[in-house]
Amino acid sequence: MPRLIEQAPGAKTRPWLYTLSIVLSLLSTKLDISIQRSYRLVKFTLHKDKETLLMNDLATKTNDWNARVFSNTRRLAFWTVAWTLTLAFAKFGNKFVWDDNTLVTGLTIFVNLAIGIGMIVANKRHLDGLDELQKKITLEAMALSLGVGLVFGISYSLMASTHFLPVKAEISHLIILIALTYVFWIILGNRRYK
Repeated sequence: MPRLIEQAPGAKTRPWLYTLSIVLSLLSTKLDISIQRSYRLVKFTLHKDKETLLMNDLATKTNDWNARVFSNTRRLAFWTVAWTLTLAFAKFGNKFVWDDNTLVTGLTIFVNLAIGIGMIVANKRHLDGLDELQKKITLEAMALSLGVGLVFGISYSLMASTHFLPVKAEISHLIILIALTYVFWIILGNRRYK
């Protein structure tokens, strides 16, 4: 059990302080509150250097890193949404907006390709900004998604081309499989290393 606040001999009795001390120590034991989880709540950490108490800006550096990761994640989300919207525009605009105009279709496909390259660069920057554990989780999820997509995608295409399955193999089916595999392994990896 954690150490409780002790009263000095001859000090005025404060039962509320003693009760608060008991409650806090029991809560910290039951909830398993650790210093590592609560350091983000403090802007500066206190340490002792040659009998002098100093404040360290470790938490500020952590906040800077969190801000960079948040910024990289926002940038990646922006590029991903932009790529998805231009993909939908290139696909459905051809039928519903400009009636099979090959010049406009080619331009929208080129814009989609350029934004896709921007999304790849944003994804690389996002990966570079992660810490080692998040990189490990993300790269494991990407590797497994690639493997599942490659193996099942080729098998699915082969089953469709040999008429083993009565469906037409579409690239959208493969993209959905890869995305679901990636999300599943990201969640599983975060739970495993929690």
